[in-house]
Amino acid sequence: MRYTVFFALLLLVAFGIFQNSRMTEEKQIDCTAVEVELLNKARIYLDSLPSLADVSGDQVLQHRIELGKKLFLDERLSENGTKSCNSCHVLENFGVDNEVTSPGLLNVRGVRNTPSVYNATFALAQFWDGRAPDLKEQAKSPIFNQLEMGMPDEATLISRLEKDEGYKQLFAKAFPDSDEHLSMENLTLAIEAFEERLVTYSRFDDYLKGNIKALNEQEKRGLNAFIDNGCIPCHSGSATGGNMYQGFPQVGKMSDYTGVPNDDQGRYSVTNEHRDKRLFKVPSLRNVAQTAPYFHDGSVKELHQAVRIMAKAQLNTDLSEAEIDDIVAFLHTLTGELPTL
Repeated sequence: MRYTVFFALLLLVAFGIFQNSRMTEEKQIDCTAVEVELLNKARIYLDSLPSLADVSGDQVLQHRIELGKKLFLDERLSENGTKSCNSCHVLENFGVDNEVTSPGLLNVRGVRNTPSVYNATFALAQFWDGRAPDLKEQAKSPIFNQLEMGMPDEATLISRLEKDEGYKQLFAKAFPDSDEHLSMENLTLAIEAFEERLVTYSRFDDYLKGNIKALNEQEKRGLNAFIDNGCIPCHSGSATGGNMYQGFPQVGKMSDYTGVPNDDQGRYSVTNEHRDKRLFKVPSLRNVAQTAPYFHDGSVKELHQAVRIMAKAQLNTDLSEAEIDDIVAFLHTLTGELPTL
């Protein structure tokens, strides 16, 4: 009898262990299923950044990229030799200067916040109002803008660069088939070639490629909140934005949220189409945790506040503090590694 009772107890213990193990396995399976569901949901709207083309076998393109970097960093592209592209789009600082608006020539400031140059190649157009269709056209505009770099005309700039024998040689290597090597056309093409390499891959790219553990639990909650609260229709694609124009704000006036009066008409200043009033290019959220202050006028200093305002101004949604914390945690996963160039 004693052995029968002992055997029965042993069976009960074994069964309990089996059941507990099974429940644990089922719980793990359910958790994994939820994680996979979130990944698949994210992939509907978001893409990992594409791999850069290998240029190791293309010497001409290598020279072009090298030339573009040299030009990007050269203060001689400004009228008084004090400003370069890098003065506002600081490469070591995620392509921004963290100023509300950037000081240009003679410290005169513009009216819009400087967008990052990183991942700009994926945008549908350049500048907040989309006035430049591509990086080549964008590269030209600040050089001759009297509030930015202030060069009076193309002839003055080209004449200045022609005095540098190193530039003449590098332009010839970068554009061997051009009748005129050192030209404004080739200068902007070189800067474009360089800027096309300014891509920052992050943990979120690993996640989208299938590494579910690349994000922690809070970051996944933030991603889910980002999608479910409606941020995703605008901030989609590989750059999480940059592929459409959107009115801002949708609810109320901008000063209601920032306390700063702003009458910027956005894309309307380019098209003169009434439908484009107060439309701005949706910014990429890549590296957003590093590129404060926020919005086209740089009026918001903190990312938490920017998320809170966007939810209310665009979606008429009041997020809880926990939701904001989670979304901000997710946005930090978009901080990428700066490329070595």
